[in-house]
Amino acid sequence: MTGATELTALTAQAVVDLLRRGEVSPIELIDAAAARIAATDGALNALPTLCLDRARDHAKRLMAGDLPTTPAAGWLAGLPLAVKDLNDVAGVRTTYGSPIYGRHVPDRSDIMVETLEANGGVVVAKSNTPEFGAGANTFNEVFGETRNPWNTDLTCGGSSGGSAAALAAGQVWLATGSDLGGSLRTPASFCSVVGLRPSPGRVATGPLDRPFDTLSVEGPMGRSVGDVALMLDAMAGWRPEDPLSLPAPEESFQAAAATRRPPRRVGYSADLGISPVDPEVRAICAAAVRRFEEAGAAVEEACPDFSDAPETFQVLRGAGFVAGLGPLYEQDRDRLKPDIRWNIEYGLSLTADRIGRAERARGALYHRMVAFFTTYDLLACPAACVPPFDVKTRWVREVGDTVLDNYVDWLRLTFAITLTACPAISIPCGFTADGRPVGLQLVGRPRGEAALLAAAAALEEIIGLSPAVPIDPRPGRSAATR
Repeated sequence: MTGATELTALTAQAVVDLLRRGEVSPIELIDAAAARIAATDGALNALPTLCLDRARDHAKRLMAGDLPTTPAAGWLAGLPLAVKDLNDVAGVRTTYGSPIYGRHVPDRSDIMVETLEANGGVVVAKSNTPEFGAGANTFNEVFGETRNPWNTDLTCGGSSGGSAAALAAGQVWLATGSDLGGSLRTPASFCSVVGLRPSPGRVATGPLDRPFDTLSVEGPMGRSVGDVALMLDAMAGWRPEDPLSLPAPEESFQAAAATRRPPRRVGYSADLGISPVDPEVRAICAAAVRRFEEAGAAVEEACPDFSDAPETFQVLRGAGFVAGLGPLYEQDRDRLKPDIRWNIEYGLSLTADRIGRAERARGALYHRMVAFFTTYDLLACPAACVPPFDVKTRWVREVGDTVLDNYVDWLRLTFAITLTACPAISIPCGFTADGRPVGLQLVGRPRGEAALLAAAAALEEIIGLSPAVPIDPRPGRSAATR
């Protein structure tokens, strides 16, 4: 038997290999995860809700052959994982980060969770999230703040911040995330892990009141591109309750990532023409994308026209907040955090004409993106415009000389990509002089997850940062919080 500390340091792919060969059991892994959580989560608050008894019961039934299993390439073979607290897990407290649902215990799991469990995943914990996933700093009135393992004075990002922090600290091997405006990609960047926003429909979810929404998706998070590919295999597949869901591909995403096939031509933009970017982040990302040249790729300054993306996204997001949270706003307005109230009220102020113009603008952007990919294999840019900041700073209000208007305005680099419906991944690409992680965002062709994962794995191997995690939480350093 491998020691618990050694187990938590292994990649998800390596642990699944041990599981398949019978060299470690799911129960041993649950115990190893529980020990690591106990040792590290006091400093982080990444996984505030544990469900270890449920996990052990699930693992025992899995080991006894009492549960249906799938022999597909994505089968997790009993691997423990964490689920974001926006997604229901049957019989487990699920709050959505809101005091309104502080005691909510669902009877049924989300479709994504059902799929992961059918493919051998074992849920051990719920990861912290801001209220209803709104915002890119993980804090709420139910559980409080989640802190960054690289410097516990800093934010881990959001809204999948608990998942990212848990992965970076080695509490779990895989974790789920969701992404509307950058909620997978921002925390991955801030915690030096990997987060993939897949194409709409790639991961079935729900059942939802708005099953045709294409702005918000569920996706995998891990410590390496290979681990994320493994998890995507275990998440993908068609479900009739999700009308957008896609069938699993014939070739596994793991196999695609394992090719480490570099792109031939990469378009790079430090700001997509729409966002202020911290100078150090700009320099680190520019140097990182140039390393594709070591694999024979051509890297050029190029990107589609995103000039109307900020207005388009804010309008469509506002309309979506009214559709999704409008009834709750009418019943419990004063119990919602101010940013959510603002977003709903912004949505209520919109006219039908303005929403219609935003829909047409999104369509035009998509066609520009398709045209871009007739020349380039990838679009690259920073995953966040700033490095991690003080956990007490709720959102970024200024970058250089640019003043930002609201709590999502600083996320332009990610929410502009959301509008395109193209898959996007954040991979670690470096650190600032004071040790704060920086991530590079790579964007692939529509429904092009396989090629995107292969390219990301190629660059990951060249840069060589994936072994940097997991880490023990590091106490705050004043130099990194100024």
